[in-house]
Amino acid sequence: MGDWLPPLGPLATPAGRADPVQRQKLLRLRGRSVAWVPPALLLGGIAAADWNTSGAFRMISWIVLVPGIAAAICGVWGTAAFACLALLTYFAVDKSWSYQYRTGLPDFILVALGGLLAILACVVRVRGERRMLHMLDVAETTRRTVLRPMPAGWGGLDHAAVYLAADSEARVGGDFYDIQPGPRGTRLLLGDVQGKGLGAVEAAAALLGTFREAAYHEPALDTVADRLEVRMLRHVRYRAALDRDDWERFATGILVGFPQDDRDTVEFVNFGHDPPLVVAPDGVRDLPPGHGLPLGLAALTADRPLVLTVVLAPGETLLLVTDGVTEARDADGVFFPLRERVAGALAADPATADPQRLVELVRDGTLRHCEGRLSDDTTIFAVRRRTGAGATGSGTSQP
Repeated sequence: MGDWLPPLGPLATPAGRADPVQRQKLLRLRGRSVAWVPPALLLGGIAAADWNTSGAFRMISWIVLVPGIAAAICGVWGTAAFACLALLTYFAVDKSWSYQYRTGLPDFILVALGGLLAILACVVRVRGERRMLHMLDVAETTRRTVLRPMPAGWGGLDHAAVYLAADSEARVGGDFYDIQPGPRGTRLLLGDVQGKGLGAVEAAAALLGTFREAAYHEPALDTVADRLEVRMLRHVRYRAALDRDDWERFATGILVGFPQDDRDTVEFVNFGHDPPLVVAPDGVRDLPPGHGLPLGLAALTADRPLVLTVVLAPGETLLLVTDGVTEARDADGVFFPLRERVAGALAADPATADPQRLVELVRDGTLRHCEGRLSDDTTIFAVRRRTGAGATGSGTSQP
């Protein structure tokens, strides 16, 4: 199976990324900052070493390194304090030597200039980190707008989802999903916009906005599908009018309906997406593909997308993923065996069909298979009807 990798959440930070938040966590002990310790130890070490060496080998001028180290890990005031402390220490230690062994004014000026440059460098670093944190806040707000958090049992469904953005800085991409309860049942949508970057995010946001309204108001699932197709076409035309090259933009997706009056069936429309898996304690089966075209490409055929109906027994879970899972490759170029991996886990433990456990299984398996190197945005979404007292129906509320 390969080496084990620790589970990563949807906002996991890849190794090697210069994240000021993570660095500050490493420089805290029991809630208090210890960033002052390295420069303080260096300052004391240089002073002690110079005190115990011969006059032929003076190293007190190395103290210029102290404010430079502070500039990398401390705040501006902390760096300024170490710059002043380094200057005072230099003066005191050098003054303690007899006149012929003193390094004198040239090295004093070197330490002073080094401290000043360290303070300026720290100012630039702190401003850059604040700007990065602001951008991370913007990205997180965007993510929560596109992929809004959903309460437990939302729409009468047990659900779990993991989103892993290939672009760790953006934290959101072209994958999208949502659940919308309504008077005629609960609908869900999962999809993947072609391409990457802000253009894909805009298209995903446009489709989700239309889905949240149409899924609530429209009585028939095929009408919701038509509304999504029209919205995709309108979005492409709008972007093209702005001279954005979006004429080839499209989105694959799965639209699923859980009827209010029939708890044993689900309806779904497939827009050129990989068909969902039905995961039950006793095994795995595929839903029919549906043969629908991706959203934005309906003009290529005169046929409307089919609304298919299948039986979903109590305890069976729908597993929907984007191609970040199905196209994940290992070092030999082998695709991730999703169905086989899920079937094997079910054989070992039928409770794996629980949505949360199922999502964790697929997430960890995908990351192990590709050794954490995701080539595309990855979404894993598992959902099933609630049973017992929690199955109160879809309701009519709309956030």
